Amino acid sequence: MVIPSLIESKRDGAELPPGSWAAIVRAYGAETMPDYQMAALLMAVVWRGLSGAELSELTSAMLASGARLDFAGWEVPRVDKHSTGGVGDKTSLLLAPMLACCGAAVPMMSGRGLGHTGGTLDKLESIPGFTTGLPLSAAAAQVRRLGCALFGQTPEIAPVDRRLYALRDVTGTVPSVPLIAASIMSKKLAEGLGALVLDVKAGSGAFLPEEADALALARTMIDLGEASGVRTVALVTAMDRPLGRACGNALEVEECLLALGGEGPPDLMEVTLSLGAEMLLAAEIEADRAVARRRLEATIASGQALRKFAEIIEAQGGNPAVAEDPALLPQAPHSAVYRAREPGVVAEVRPRAVGHGIIAMGGGRTRVGDTVDHAVGFVATVRPGDRVEAGQPLATVHAGDAAGLEAGAGALDEAIIIGRRGVVPRPLVSHRVTSGGIEVLPPTS
Repeated sequence: MVIPSLIESKRDGAELPPGSWAAIVRAYGAETMPDYQMAALLMAVVWRGLSGAELSELTSAMLASGARLDFAGWEVPRVDKHSTGGVGDKTSLLLAPMLACCGAAVPMMSGRGLGHTGGTLDKLESIPGFTTGLPLSAAAAQVRRLGCALFGQTPEIAPVDRRLYALRDVTGTVPSVPLIAASIMSKKLAEGLGALVLDVKAGSGAFLPEEADALALARTMIDLGEASGVRTVALVTAMDRPLGRACGNALEVEECLLALGGEGPPDLMEVTLSLGAEMLLAAEIEADRAVARRRLEATIASGQALRKFAEIIEAQGGNPAVAEDPALLPQAPHSAVYRAREPGVVAEVRPRAVGHGIIAMGGGRTRVGDTVDHAVGFVATVRPGDRVEAGQPLATVHAGDAAGLEAGAGALDEAIIIGRRGVVPRPLVSHRVTSGGIEVLPPTS
């Protein structure tokens, strides 16, 4: 196998011969293929794509490069959810304890921040003492005991994808349907699931902003999941504005704790309940969507979901007192209110600008291995369509120092657009996609 010739073939739009992607994965896993060659090949895929056969081979090879969770002989329905990434996207932290309270087993393996979007692992690690690096045996044991584990991709699962994930993050090769699909599904198929619900983002803050591309990604991942015997459903959800109010790791955990206590922002709760109902249906725990939603809502109203989250935190080495006292989370030493400079209507809250602002303040990564400041971020008090007056508070910036405050304010200058009229936002949940086709859903906002 001559790597440069394969790079040239893909660069020129050719389909690589059968066995090529399996050999590439083996070579990269054995570290006989350097990062610079893989980065060049990834960029060629961004521009030229992969055929169905290539994608299947790549996904299978990445899956086969590691181990899988073992739930042999355990009949509890296992289901997970995965998001393609967004700003303020924190539904995983809500769904895991809620679903566990409903009788599902949720082996939720998540990732770190990628590009301008936040990562579930970075959010969880803002909880003092919380450990996401569970070995597979420990994760499986915790799922059997508590109904849920919130853990990261270990060297045991799809190790080649783990390296590719970090490489894509810093080489501009994230926005690609086949690369996103292979990365997600190689991990999810290793979880021993019976069902999977995908949260595919569309809008200006998504990796794939166009609705058509989001639908194509959904269909691609559904095909991979169904071919492996996993019932797979996707919802297309809005990412043309941040989800919820809080953006930034510890700030988002705090918002999740409030939401589990019954004080969640309406948009966050709508997306969470829509995804959760699909998970209960896909796992065949419930057969009626309205009943599934009510059951999820009951876990919050009773306090059961918040107690379950505290159990998970304690089981993974964190301080469970955080569930009752979010002030125990990391607190940024500096904060400032960001105010409207003129009256008008909030036309947009641009999620990419918000995400890049968090990175500029140290809350994300620009290089592999960067340290994350979990405390920094934004809490926005306005949404698109809101009428505001000059001097009215629009958001609060939480930063580590004066330079961070300045960077945060600059990001909000770019993110919050005030005009004479608002821009009609995307529906929160616009489409439901299954192996049988695409259903356009009635708008919820």
